[in-house]
Amino acid sequence: MTEIRATNITWHEGHVTRPDREKLLKQRGVTIWFTGLSGSGKSTIAFTLEHALVERGHLAYVLDGDNVRHGLNKNLGFSAADREENIRRIGEVARLFADTGVIALTSFISPYRKDRDQARKIHQDSGLPFIEVMVEVPIAVCESRDPKGLYVKARAALASGKGIGFTGIDDPYEAPLAPELVLRNDQITPQEAAVQVINYLEGNGLLNK
Repeated sequence: MTEIRATNITWHEGHVTRPDREKLLKQRGVTIWFTGLSGSGKSTIAFTLEHALVERGHLAYVLDGDNVRHGLNKNLGFSAADREENIRRIGEVARLFADTGVIALTSFISPYRKDRDQARKIHQDSGLPFIEVMVEVPIAVCESRDPKGLYVKARAALASGKGIGFTGIDDPYEAPLAPELVLRNDQITPQEAAVQVINYLEGNGLLNK
């Protein structure tokens, strides 16, 4: 649990309610949390979905792992503690986005189950939908893609006895136990994956306001 160090703080309720904002946007706020190994295609699917939703008249925004580390989380590395803080911050930001009525799409490896569960909890405590989407791709396929050359570096470091804590190689990835959706992104296109997510949202009344 993250310690609250600030003192003399009070939560202030505004005059505009969440239903007011959702009525304005004609949609419900929701967070769609994409998780999976590096190279599984999380960001590609998220940005494809964002485009499809906007074309349909829905306000959506992608919080991408690399993009966020350019600003908000640029002071965090990739240790277990930093990964935990990375996901904690994004969970809170995504909750704020969803509270405004935006469809927040997060694309993070988020390898540790407890961190994703905590992100889910802060949404549930706020009465906001949280959709965990597992982008399931065999690690061999992820390595064959390796768009950043990270697997090559991780394998080389491991072979030299200097592991770098890379998820799936010398650091664990804890797959979701009960995700709302599983996308086999080695068997479908990003467009087909986006359609599956949209169908889920529509089927659960999350795009109808």
